Amino acid sequence: MSYDRAFYINGEWVAPRGGNTLAVIEPATGLAFASVGSANQEDVDRAVVAARTCFDAGWSEQEPDDCVDLLEALIEILARRRDDFAELISREMGAPIDFARASQVDTALGHLKAIAAAARRTDHDAPIASDWPADRVRFEPIGVAALITPWNWPINQIALKVGAALAAGCTMVLKPSELAPLSPLLFAECMHDAGVPPGVFNLINGDGAGAGAALSAHADVDVVSFTGSTRAGTLVAKAAADRTARVSLELGGKSPNLVFADCNLETAIRQGVAHCFRNAGQSCNAASRMLVERSVYERAVTLAADATEKTKVGLPKAPGNHLGPVVSQVQFDRVQSYIASGLEEGARLVAGGPGRYPGLEAGFFVRPTVFADVDADMAVAREEIFGPVLVMTPFESEDEAIVLANDTEYGLAAYIQTGDPRRADRVAKRLKAGMIQINGVSRAPGAPFGGRKRSGIGREGGLWGIREFQTVKSISGVVRFESG
Repeated sequence: MSYDRAFYINGEWVAPRGGNTLAVIEPATGLAFASVGSANQEDVDRAVVAARTCFDAGWSEQEPDDCVDLLEALIEILARRRDDFAELISREMGAPIDFARASQVDTALGHLKAIAAAARRTDHDAPIASDWPADRVRFEPIGVAALITPWNWPINQIALKVGAALAAGCTMVLKPSELAPLSPLLFAECMHDAGVPPGVFNLINGDGAGAGAALSAHADVDVVSFTGSTRAGTLVAKAAADRTARVSLELGGKSPNLVFADCNLETAIRQGVAHCFRNAGQSCNAASRMLVERSVYERAVTLAADATEKTKVGLPKAPGNHLGPVVSQVQFDRVQSYIASGLEEGARLVAGGPGRYPGLEAGFFVRPTVFADVDADMAVAREEIFGPVLVMTPFESEDEAIVLANDTEYGLAAYIQTGDPRRADRVAKRLKAGMIQINGVSRAPGAPFGGRKRSGIGREGGLWGIREFQTVKSISGVVRFESG
């Protein structure tokens, strides 16, 4: 099957100028089921020129409320096509259909609603201080935004970037992952149906080394928002640095889950295993390192093994609560190499192991796996696996737990399980991560998502995400007059 409406540029569906195509592989079968065009430099130029022309021709002066009106129209259309999105996501990246609908799509809708609400209640032109009424700060759209999104949460990450860029008043070019390009095409249809003017939103397909690199380095791009691997994010930052363009990078993670003896152990372990394995372990904020207080460590290992053995793996099209395949042969091989590494380095395998999940020999189905007695210098403890693999390490004291948790090049998320609120607060202050979750309590809508160290720079979500696409202007000596 060929998806002939390859690119959306300047309000129209256009054919790519280059002749190359990209096959879309179904993770459940390992077979190609669709293809899309692959952008060359001319295609990238066309998309960026459309965005630049629109921005310079007056979109930059658009009233913020008008931008949010478009965003709210988009939300309504996306909600009506919820099932269509879920089916595409399930097939192109392997998410089970119920998970694709309730988590992949609904989470994206939640982010868009939070962005719209934040935009409605914020003032983009305000006094610096009450005693300096003639000195103002104004938040203005920065310009043309390049949005480069991953395959693991395809519509969720698009929603975070497009929603924030639209609310900020930017024009944009979206380059989604070549592994999951079909749901983004449906998203472009929804943008068109919502009445977004030509040039405000543009979409091209292509791989990272070609289209992604050309977009990141383009002279007319003012900000690059990228989600993906730390290696690729570093290249994006270097390309943008040549022209001092702003970058927002949401990169990898190796997030610790600190389990203290005073928590509800059964709940903590069950939730911790589920969080690590969610989306087949393909989430940057997965709680993939479980650090457990020594006095309850062996009990925790047994509980983790039991929870893993009860974790179901099945076909993406099947209803129910189960894991699907990882996204590709490359990803399957990567996870297998880490499982082999854990065995070679002497970690104790307590559940799962190498090979495909029994009964699912076609496709890229990994066995959910747990290693215990993992030393901090093992590859499985230090490197992002991006698959359903949990590693467990004991600690003796609170101080040791914090040292182990912070002993990583990443700093995206961290998780704390304890019955002592004072300890929770004390430990949270010392953890070097951008997001801390205590006792399984989810973040509020619009809370900032992002990390530190090699997990990236910048934040997504709510007002924090909008500000990534705005520049700050200081104005002195002029009092703003209200219209009317």
